[in-house]
Amino acid sequence: MHGPVLISWLLALLTAAAGAYCLTRLRRSPCTAGAPPRAGTRRLIARESDAAEALMGLGMAAMAVTGGAVPAAVWASLFGLPAAVFLLAAAHAPARRAHRLHHAVGALAMTYMALAMAAGTGHHHGTGAGTPLVTGALLLYFGGYSLWAGARLLHTSAGTLVVGAAGLPRACRLTMGIGMFAMLLTM
Repeated sequence: MHGPVLISWLLALLTAAAGAYCLTRLRRSPCTAGAPPRAGTRRLIARESDAAEALMGLGMAAMAVTGGAVPAAVWASLFGLPAAVFLLAAAHAPARRAHRLHHAVGALAMTYMALAMAAGTGHHHGTGAGTPLVTGALLLYFGGYSLWAGARLLHTSAGTLVVGAAGLPRACRLTMGIGMFAMLLTM
């Protein structure tokens, strides 16, 4: 899918690792520690986020390796349905609206890439698949998101570096943002 085979496999490895980590977080949600009043709501939101990030990470890995071998209809349904769900959730529930919109943009970007691959040659080998304006807007979004996520990973409000288990979810989000940017860049 992405020029050299080594790049495709490295991208797949990184995004699969991020997706697998999010799958393990689905079993235990550390976001609720020390917050009993609304722990149920926080756990539900954390699980929703972990599920979306697992789908995106593992889906990006699969798309990086398989490219156009999987029919566009499969990719479109795999990512189009969650995009619609996140758009509806963002419209009807103010809690974590921006985060849900980010997941919707990611799922729509994956759907867009799948449809662009199907309309083109079925591969991303720099054939110019997709609409340049949409691809450019998504590149700006995910490039900006990656810079923001990286800055957020490096510095907390206390001015210290986020390390250990507290920084892993942020590092996974950064990895997926960079992966999405790389996939769009090679379209």
